[in-house]
Amino acid sequence: MSILSELKRRFHQVLRCWGQDAPELLEMIRPSQEERFGDYQANLAMPLGKRLGRPPREVAAELAAQLQVADMAQPPEIAGPGFINFRLRTDWLAEQLTQAAADPRLGVPLVAQPKTYVLDYSAPNVAKPMHVGHIRSTVIGDALCRMLRFMGHRVISDNHIGDWGTQFGMILYGYKHFLDPEAYRRRPVEELARLYRLVRLLMDYQEAKAKLATGHLQTRIAELKTHLEKAATSARPGSAIPGAASGPEAFSGPVGSTGPAGSTGSAGSASAVGSTGPAADLRNQSKADQPSSEGREAPLRRPMRKELETYLEEQRDLEKKVAQVEQSPELARLAAEHPNLEARVQAETAKLHAGDPENRRLWQEFLPHCLAELDRIYQRLGVRFDYTLGESFYHDRLAGLVEGLLARGLARISDGAACIFLEGFDTPMIIRKQDGAFLYATTDLATLQYRMQTWKPDAILYVVDHRQSLHFQQLFAAARLLGYKDVELQHISFGAVLGEDGRPFKTREGDLVGLESLLDEAVARALKIVSENDDGKPDGPELSPAERAEIAERVGIGAVKYADLAQNRTSDYMFSYSKMLALSGNTSAYMQYAYARVRSIFRKGGVDPEELRSSGASVLLPSPPERDLGLALLRFGETLELALEDYRPNLLTAYLYELANRYSVFFEQCPVLKAQPDSLRTSRLLLCDLTARTIQKGLELLGIEVVERM
Repeated sequence: MSILSELKRRFHQVLRCWGQDAPELLEMIRPSQEERFGDYQANLAMPLGKRLGRPPREVAAELAAQLQVADMAQPPEIAGPGFINFRLRTDWLAEQLTQAAADPRLGVPLVAQPKTYVLDYSAPNVAKPMHVGHIRSTVIGDALCRMLRFMGHRVISDNHIGDWGTQFGMILYGYKHFLDPEAYRRRPVEELARLYRLVRLLMDYQEAKAKLATGHLQTRIAELKTHLEKAATSARPGSAIPGAASGPEAFSGPVGSTGPAGSTGSAGSASAVGSTGPAADLRNQSKADQPSSEGREAPLRRPMRKELETYLEEQRDLEKKVAQVEQSPELARLAAEHPNLEARVQAETAKLHAGDPENRRLWQEFLPHCLAELDRIYQRLGVRFDYTLGESFYHDRLAGLVEGLLARGLARISDGAACIFLEGFDTPMIIRKQDGAFLYATTDLATLQYRMQTWKPDAILYVVDHRQSLHFQQLFAAARLLGYKDVELQHISFGAVLGEDGRPFKTREGDLVGLESLLDEAVARALKIVSENDDGKPDGPELSPAERAEIAERVGIGAVKYADLAQNRTSDYMFSYSKMLALSGNTSAYMQYAYARVRSIFRKGGVDPEELRSSGASVLLPSPPERDLGLALLRFGETLELALEDYRPNLLTAYLYELANRYSVFFEQCPVLKAQPDSLRTSRLLLCDLTARTIQKGLELLGIEVVERM
């Protein structure tokens, strides 16, 4: 059972009698953060007292008096201004644990009202290999899918792959001009990936060279350096400010203006620093601009310096792209022979979309190779989808969708483009450009429409990185205009994967780390750890080379997944092989080790877990470590409920880590195989078994496999 849900149900009965049927009040019932406050705490008396115009402590006392919890908890205690604290009865906990030990679902009930969910996750562009950036969407989406299904919901997983866009125009152009026929015959996927990278490299070179040739970037950098030098000079005691009397003319432009690269640093603009202009602000802040004893930089210069660093980073990136091509005679020759490459690629893409026979034939030839490569990676990750309906699936629906929206007055033509104007947004949602081309927004609307008509979901979850937030805000607003008002639409956003230097996790060449190379490295490091541990066992190694390899694969891939899922999904996180493979701390390896350690007890004692579960024996909780472990085990179901409230798998990883820690304390203080009498030994074995099964199920819901030995 879910203790938290049961407490909420009983509170709800009282609140309903009070005429306060408010779900937000029930959300204020939570597990206690400190043991001295009991096992659970209800904080709803404070807002309820304010609503009723009564003292919160008085309201709390009356709630506690009317609450029917004597069968499961000791009399509630009122603390502070009106907190209601609960301590569960130990005999009641033991009864629930006895039932959970014999239950295949570990005492976790199915939801009373199952829903239909559509989960959109992973969604790579199939024309290029998956990289580290795809890991978050894939593993977060897969974990949510598993958790929702376990709780009893109907879940439809749909991998909305990019199989129709500009990336295929790049491959088509590369195939026609740069193909190595023999390499394509032997390893088609690798050759297609090479063609994609080559065309991308040449396009980036041409774009970078064009930007640098304008001189705008260099001019802006020089301006900012001059402004910073003037600001620094003016900060020195007794210094005059050159050009101060001329006011705004001291600047050639506001610091926060949009530069040639489209970067805006509004913090340093005239409107941000004062209405009298930048030079006047420099003059007025001459004292504030002086460095402090700690060497802190003046507030006025900080935004300037940040903007300068942004432009310098952009310049370095552009120069690197130019040098990479011009330092290679072969690449330089190709770049010269294929000018305006972006326009040529767009032309190939347009021909594909228009039904050009040759491009369609080649696309149909490329696609199976690309999909087979994706499937191989997904199989290794243990990820599967119910549907893989890519952008191409919806292409024939786009024209009708746009015409229908125009006919209904939900879209209108503006400057030749078909647009949906949405309340609360400064810019419209363009669904057909002036040249007749469709956009991602058009495809996403068609996809949403198809999903609603075909699967009639209660909720659609899009597991996509945070940079697409505005797109989904507009998409959901447009969906409401189309009449989809009763479906839950959620953007499950997430942050970036960073290297240990705090920057996006890339190779030395500057590319994002390939997903398969990342997995290979994790498995190789796991194999080293597993082998060293096995070789160091007192009685000698126990594992064969094949067993070591299998364990390393599970530990390595599990480590990558768990390290991602253990983070708050909305935050960036730092990728570290050494930390994620540690056998201590909140890692998958620690959880797998904890599971294997529990299972070793049954091997050592010659105990059959299946017979133990069916024996009808009871769980006993005579000591604090046993009670603490038992309570943690019974919180598995409520943890899943809480994790799914806001779609955060990290709540499950935190739970598993806490469970493993409580088991460790139990294991140290409560002998199992040598326990006397037999009833206590059996009880402790039941707790051990329930711990192992809960860890196994928890990891399974995260898409991670356990190992029987490590």
